[in-house]
Amino acid sequence: MAEQYDLIVIGAGPAGYPAALKAAGMGKKVAVVDSGNVGGTCLNRGCIPTKTILHTALLYQEFKQGERIGLAGAGPAIHYGKLRERKEEVVRTLQDGILKLFQKNKITLYQGSASVTPQKTVKITGMGETDRELAGGNILIATGSRPASPPIPGADLEGVLNSDELLELKGELFASLVIIGGGVIGMEFATAYQAMGCQVTVLESMERILPGMDREISQNLKMIMKKRGAEIHTGAMVKEIVKTPEGLTCTYVVKGNDEEARADAVLIATGRRANTDGLFTDELTPEMDRGCILVNRHFETSIPGIYAAGDVVGDVQLAHAATAEALSAVAAMFGEPETICLGTVPGCVYTDPEIACAGLTADEAKERGIQVKVCKYPMSANGKSVLSLQERGFVKVLADPASGRILGAQMMCARATDMISQFVQAIELGLTLENLGNLIYPHPTFSEAIGEAVRE
Repeated sequence: MAEQYDLIVIGAGPAGYPAALKAAGMGKKVAVVDSGNVGGTCLNRGCIPTKTILHTALLYQEFKQGERIGLAGAGPAIHYGKLRERKEEVVRTLQDGILKLFQKNKITLYQGSASVTPQKTVKITGMGETDRELAGGNILIATGSRPASPPIPGADLEGVLNSDELLELKGELFASLVIIGGGVIGMEFATAYQAMGCQVTVLESMERILPGMDREISQNLKMIMKKRGAEIHTGAMVKEIVKTPEGLTCTYVVKGNDEEARADAVLIATGRRANTDGLFTDELTPEMDRGCILVNRHFETSIPGIYAAGDVVGDVQLAHAATAEALSAVAAMFGEPETICLGTVPGCVYTDPEIACAGLTADEAKERGIQVKVCKYPMSANGKSVLSLQERGFVKVLADPASGRILGAQMMCARATDMISQFVQAIELGLTLENLGNLIYPHPTFSEAIGEAVRE
């Protein structure tokens, strides 16, 4: 007899575990199934470990400017082994927090591989002695994504890594690293490893790095990274990777010419794909598109009672978006109002300086024929930026010319990822440039740049 639950969540990442907690808080009997540790990609192989490494790397970079800010004496050095231990400590601390919340809310956690049967039960395998079968009124698929692997000859060579493997790598820090892919993942790793003293080369096939973001942001970040010593090649199609006595060599094509980049290791950071392998049988497969599960506005799949949220639906692959989607799905399945606002999803890139965006960009406005007023404030005029030795940056705000209503914002500056929430609120609440401009901002802060930008 299958064990009965009101909700079975497959996946304990940023979509799965908040959904389980919400349902349990509604008095529902909830089970969560995951083949790995709680926290999913974000906690174990993504957001948290990468930002832990970035935090140390950027502190190290600051220390190197000690004399400029009045600090004398020998500076610190990167101890890569200790940094890995710190990363693992942070991850364990947050994992323990999730497990305690599960225990407090009486959520049952099963560790194993889950598959949905034609009877709409969930079969769990790989648990050791006993496999289990669970039955639920509702099922939420929150299995996330994994690194995509492009068909590059030599991609399976030793020393060619994806982001998961790079984070788990033991040994010393390499002297040089080639990164294939200049998107968010690639540029965050480029920032961290360059700051730690590694020679970084980025190969991006599109015409610019961060191709989905504001063009000015892409151009500025490229200039900053090159000034610090990184090599960045755009419009670069990688042909193959070969092993040589000196390390690894990537052959790539730029404007019809073959070029080479050599390094101790190669990171492939060309995106992620939905985790759906083995989830469904041929008799019970929801409608899908390019490997992602299709859902309606309530995040219900084409199979009634089965929902999906997060990276597995392939819309916006961000942890905070996954959480919002999953909470909306739980509200819908149990007949509660869907109060989470899904309209404006902020995008954050943890480079140096940080990058954060919300709403419409200038490129999107032009493509869609939307007239906008663009307000821009350079961070070189911001006191907190000057005193803390920040690189070039800006705050850009797009608004409707007639009403002044804020339509979008792009920030490239210290603490941008913390400040972007103010623009998310402004867009969703219909606030205007005048509304934000009439507020008092504390001085000296990075956030007062918001007021300066909208008052222009």
